[in-house]
Amino acid sequence: MRKQVLAAVMVLALGWTGCEQKPVATYSTSAGSVALSRDDALLYAVDTDNGIVAVVDTEAYEKVAEIKVGRAPERITVGPDDTLYVSNRGDRSVSVIRRGEWTEAARLKVGVEPMGLAVSADGQTLFVVNTAMLDTTETGSVAAFDTATLAKRWELPVGEEPRGIALMEDGTALVTLHRSGEVVQLDLSSRDRPKVLKASTGLYERANATLLLRRGPGGSAQEFPGTLFHARGMTDVVVSPDGRRAFATAQWAREDPVVTPGMPDPGNGGGSLYGGGGPCGTGAIASPGIVTFEADTAEPRVDDHSQTCHEDGNPDYPPNTITSPDPSQPVQGPIASVVDATGAWLYVVNRETNNVAVIPTDRRSGEDLSRRPGLTTSTVRQLVRVGSGPTGIALSRDGRRAYVYNGFDHTLSRLVGDGSGTVNIREEEPRLKLAGDVLPPEVVMGRKLFFSALDTRMTAANVGAACSTCHHDVRDDGHTWMFPDGPRQTPTIAGRMIPQTGPFHWSGEFSSLSDFLDTTVRHRMGGGMVDAFMTAQLTAFMDAAPAPDNPYQREQMTEAQIRGSQVFLKARCDECHAGQALTNNKQANVGTFVLTGAQPDIEAVRKLGLNTPSLLGLARSAPYLHDGSAKTLRERIFQTRYTDQHGKTSQLSDAEVEDLVEFLRTL
Repeated sequence: MRKQVLAAVMVLALGWTGCEQKPVATYSTSAGSVALSRDDALLYAVDTDNGIVAVVDTEAYEKVAEIKVGRAPERITVGPDDTLYVSNRGDRSVSVIRRGEWTEAARLKVGVEPMGLAVSADGQTLFVVNTAMLDTTETGSVAAFDTATLAKRWELPVGEEPRGIALMEDGTALVTLHRSGEVVQLDLSSRDRPKVLKASTGLYERANATLLLRRGPGGSAQEFPGTLFHARGMTDVVVSPDGRRAFATAQWAREDPVVTPGMPDPGNGGGSLYGGGGPCGTGAIASPGIVTFEADTAEPRVDDHSQTCHEDGNPDYPPNTITSPDPSQPVQGPIASVVDATGAWLYVVNRETNNVAVIPTDRRSGEDLSRRPGLTTSTVRQLVRVGSGPTGIALSRDGRRAYVYNGFDHTLSRLVGDGSGTVNIREEEPRLKLAGDVLPPEVVMGRKLFFSALDTRMTAANVGAACSTCHHDVRDDGHTWMFPDGPRQTPTIAGRMIPQTGPFHWSGEFSSLSDFLDTTVRHRMGGGMVDAFMTAQLTAFMDAAPAPDNPYQREQMTEAQIRGSQVFLKARCDECHAGQALTNNKQANVGTFVLTGAQPDIEAVRKLGLNTPSLLGLARSAPYLHDGSAKTLRERIFQTRYTDQHGKTSQLSDAEVEDLVEFLRTL
């Protein structure tokens, strides 16, 4: 990307003037749950809880209409003809709305849990990202629809759990894979014959280059100290106005042991376990980030975490870790972003800390804020507070306004600049209320606690971790953490009847959910004591979180699934996975319990094994086992098929194993 001069960088962000570059036809000024009409006269905000799209007159700044759409709508985009498209994650559909009619004109049937949306520059094609396909959970897809006839043209498998999509003018597209932290490049130049060009390569290697080289094959963290990080939770992706770069929101998850040698033991008052250190010196083990990709090649541009970050040597792209300029205001949970019309500024919406970070797109060097009390060196030029649980952002085309929808309190924040020629953005009060709470009060409060990396009852400012930092969408991040008692994969929560599955934690050391929550919040997240009210609120929210949509669950079971239900009994799976929650709430050793690194205080647990997890939602919770070592259900069964370490599987035929897998996917 051509380096822009400083004068051009520091203009035209929310009311500044300057020479604006001509945006490419596929460039968008909105992301996530918010969009503007083509003339900026109307703003559209998606409210997931209420299942509506609220229409706001931007001049009068008042709500003028409300459109009912499908269940759990997530994202919205606007076509060149001002037609609105809304992805309804909860009912496998996309709502089509014509401007001025303010009613649902049509509802397209799509795949499982649709998320990302994009409309071609000519307005003739709508692209929908399906988190999973209708016949498998192992891959999601991108589907194309004719906007005139609303007929589906094609559907292309693209990888596990895709989320966001950005279109390029050369006929390619970039699609994010949420759990693996990768980007897939598609060739959409042929109207009816799309294809996957390639997945992004080298992101992990480039982000950890020096340390990987130092350790070499088989090198350990003890021999060569340092920390490796893996991109996870890649959700949104946006293209720059000139079409040369794309930016994807992500989190950097720590791969090496969480507690490093010499670090105080948090269990003995030494601090937070999650304060093990993130890339570039940030506090949390899961740090918020932006990954830059070359739009034409999908090649990543990232800092070397294991060496140093934010150098001046190559000031050509933003840092891949978002560090807050103010220690009292952490940044966590990036969920949507947008680039302003000059291409100079990236606005990142952070759901877990209720703020928007404004970052230069063309350099990694931090601004020295040491002379300003309480502030530190940071590449974030401004951090603007908004409402609770922000889920999307839209910039007006003249650069004078930004709008952020706060999904947890159903309000709209309007951001304005003061025209001073510096980054001096503020929220223009009051916030506009667009909907009300429809969830029970305890669930509403529990969600805010669960998603908060800001509330001091839940975390410390220098840690900035929320429950959702690892349990994305109340599910999991697909990551295995190296905790003091061994490798522990993040278990999914939604739809698993968690309050009924005690004892809790993989090691089963907590007899009650309140003890587990209190210990996790105080000793891992750096928060305070979790009282009875907070426990009730968090429990209510976790119990109410809907299970992931499962394409294997049909009105009637297939013959293979029926046979598999009998194999489940034959293999004695029901002896451990029993009852409504599919767990006997006991501990067992299925041949995977790792003793290395275990602490003396879990000697009793070591003898018993690990907690038996619920099998509910199994199809959408890969990888499997406490250490995440099994990528698929079939792989796990064949690992111990003849040893009977995980069920009486030695007596099963190949056909019975396949039937068992089919049944397990329905749970």
